Amino acid sequence: MLQVGIVGLPNVGKSTLFKTLTKKQVDCANFPFCTIEPNVGVVEVADERLDKLAKISHSGKIVPAAIEFMDIAGLVKGAHKGEGLGNKFLGNIREVAMILHIVRDFVDTNVHHVDGSIDPVRDVEIVETELAMADLETVAKRLDSVKAHMKAGRTKDLEKEESALVKINALLERGQMANLAELDEDEDKMVKGLQLLTRKPILYVLNVDEQTASDPAWQSPLGPERLAIALSIKVESEITEMALEDQKTFLEELGLKESGLDRVIKTCYQLLGLITYFTSGEMETKAWTIKKGTKAPQAAGVIHTDFEKGFIRAEVIKCTDFIELNGEAGARDEGKIGVQGKEYVMEDGDVCHFRFNV
Repeated sequence: MLQVGIVGLPNVGKSTLFKTLTKKQVDCANFPFCTIEPNVGVVEVADERLDKLAKISHSGKIVPAAIEFMDIAGLVKGAHKGEGLGNKFLGNIREVAMILHIVRDFVDTNVHHVDGSIDPVRDVEIVETELAMADLETVAKRLDSVKAHMKAGRTKDLEKEESALVKINALLERGQMANLAELDEDEDKMVKGLQLLTRKPILYVLNVDEQTASDPAWQSPLGPERLAIALSIKVESEITEMALEDQKTFLEELGLKESGLDRVIKTCYQLLGLITYFTSGEMETKAWTIKKGTKAPQAAGVIHTDFEKGFIRAEVIKCTDFIELNGEAGARDEGKIGVQGKEYVMEDGDVCHFRFNV
């Protein structure tokens, strides 16, 4: 399961967001090999299609797609040198697939700001600089090692790695993010194992007041180069305390289709390049998470490795057809079941039945 690390300076609303997210925690029994620690929560990806599919299939249970969120200790200046929780923080975040960076942009005299004033751009640059400095140390060590191997005559695959490291090193020395480096496919492959912090996808969440969060004309102070969402974490926390019907009514009154929290979760899902396919029957309707571009046998392998090994074909119904035609029988009558082979590239919303033989 892919993991998202929540980061930010102290007192920005990071832990409140994590607590709010984990109120949407799914039943971990549905996700094998998932160990939940105090600062880790497996959170549901809201998807209205699930309920519709389950109702048609008379499913006994519903299993949503999920993302794992990790609340990482607040970062301070000098973390790359071990200040605060320093190295522990940076060690934890290397394991995540993407970063959710919480930035304070609200005024509250009762909540102390670590730097004494509200300045989202400054705060973002503090965190990004710490991440860049930590990466610089990693890249410099690896570059020294690669050069030593090349000097000794062991050059196989190392030219590409060296060129990638040189490009990244130049950016990091200027305090810039490694994700700005323009690498070709081979270069990118050679540095993936370093798990560089500043090469991970980042979604910035601006923690704002209630009025700003509901402003459709809101513009991020962080500029167009950083993907950002405005969210009142305080309001989102209050929403999750409501009964489900009250939540719907409240959001409708605000003219919203979904909570800001669901928007954040969905955006994380999209930023990671993930899509959902479904299996639906009397036992359960379940959402399965795969990378965009995954072919049918590998998608089947997410359910069980035997499905991929013995893959014969996939019987696929588009979710919209499954719902409009009231299930598999109706889709079959209308010729809406596609029989797909090994080269079929899965699409978001496919409802699948895999045929296999082991």
